Formats: sequence, structure tokens, C-alpha cells
Amino acid sequence: MPSPSNPAFKRVGLIAKPNDQRVGTILPALFKLLRWRGVDVALDGTCAGILQARHLELATPHGETGRELLITIGGDGTLLHAAHMRFGYDVRLLGINLGKLGFLADISPEEVSDRLGAILEGHYIDEKRAVLHCTVFRDAQIVAQYDAINDTVIHHWNIARLIRLDTHINGTFVHSQRSDGIIIASPTGSTAYALSGGGPILHPSLDAILLVPVCPHTLSNRPIVVAGNSRIEIVVGTEQLGHARLTCDGDSGFDLAPQDRVVVEHRDRHIHLVHPVNHDFYATLRAKLNWG
Repeated sequence: MPSPSNPAFKRVGLIAKPNDQRVGTILPALFKLLRWRGVDVALDGTCAGILQARHLELATPHGETGRELLITIGGDGTLLHAAHMRFGYDVRLLGINLGKLGFLADISPEEVSDRLGAILEGHYIDEKRAVLHCTVFRDAQIVAQYDAINDTVIHHWNIARLIRLDTHINGTFVHSQRSDGIIIASPTGSTAYALSGGGPILHPSLDAILLVPVCPHTLSNRPIVVAGNSRIEIVVGTEQLGHARLTCDGDSGFDLAPQDRVVVEHRDRHIHLVHPVNHDFYATLRAKLNWG
């Protein structure tokens, strides 16, 4: 078992939500705890500014800093941001949630001392989460590529008018729909935008992809769950420019043209989340969704 002077994670990066005063209430104690445990700590710009520790190595978006664990302070959005920064590197992610209980960032500020102490002693759950890869083809040429941890969304843009989307799965035509758009989500994303769109909740361990229509004109058009190794292709059928847009994880945006083909598949890599040993996905659902 790792000792306080020999922690399970020896090199840790801290990434905080910018412009949130609550970060300053927890960061000094967190930093002190990590250093007391013998951890080599790197800071992003927000953390370095609060601690006035510019001489420390910064966990910047570019260039590998050799961190074994990234601890985010904020919410699920902050953790997603960190995951995108370090996707492709062998790094674990742990979230401290400053707001309401998160689906991804599941440690409250009051729990940090006990929970983080146990994690540094080697008592934690390492959970793999699937990542989606989205490619946009225009006239047989690749014009955009994005990764998405939650979802890839094709939606109407600049006008309150339905768009037509033709869906194919593994080369087989599924349907042509007129709607406000479609959400293609991972199991992680099933509790995000897809949930608001009426989609089912998928357990994170499932090897699956979820398709959820957004306000379909045909009310019988329902969410579909397909195998995780599926190749999903959406053809933009709208005839006007500027009426459809692609968004990944609510951030990366790309304007779609008529007949663009959007292909979504699982990546061959995962992100890794670190949870306390007593982490319970269903308990999180009960708390987050106010179930009895």
C-alpha cells in the first residue's frame, strides 16, 4: 500500500474552472494536502494565479507534462475540458464538484481530505469511458474531425425551420427524418443533452451508442440504442446553406452544407475516470435526478 510519502499518483495536475470564486476556498487546502503527501503538483493558469505560484510547472493544453492524474475543480464541464486537453495520454481524471452533484465530478469539497487521501493510498476505482469520433465528409473529402466524450449533435441553425437528416447504420438505411436535429451520444452522454431530449439512461459500462431525435416532426420517431462498434452516418438533406450545424460536447462547432456526410464511430481509446471505492452510479442517479 502506498504511504503518505509514496503516493499512488506521484505527479498530479490541477485544473480549475476560471472566474469562479469558489475555487479559492478549496484550492489552498487541496494543494497543501497534495504536497504533504509527497505529490509533485503542476498548476494550470487559474490555479497558479490563485496560489501566486507562477514558478510552478503549468498544466497547459499543449505539450505533455507527465501527469499521472488530473484533478479538476469545478463541475462536469471542467472535467470534460480537461479530458479533451489530455485525450490520448495515459492520464486519469478526478473531479471535485463545486456545484450540485455531478455525473462525472463526484467528490464534494467537504469530502476532499478523506476521499483524496484514500485515493492517493491506492484505494480507488479506475473506470473507462468510451469516446466518440466524428468525421465530416464533403464531396468525398474530410473537412472536419472532432472527438466527443458526451455527444455529437447535428441541429438546425440560424433559422426556426426543420432540417432533413438521413440516417444509415453500418451502411443500412434507417430513416429519413425532419426535425430540429439528432443527438448521437455515448453512454456517458446519455445523462447529458440526450436525457433532456427524452433518451434512455445507459450504464457507463455498456458498449453502445445512442441516437436521439430532437423534436422530430414524426412523433413515432424514437431513440435508438445500437452496438458500440456501429458506424453511424448522417446525411444532411436540407437544401439551404447555413441551416445545419455540428456541435461536439457543446463546444466545437462546424457549419454543415447540403449533402455533407457526418460519420460517428467509437474511438479505439478511452478516457479514465477515478472514483472513490464506494462510488455508486445508481446513487448518483438518485441524487442528481431526485429519485426516491
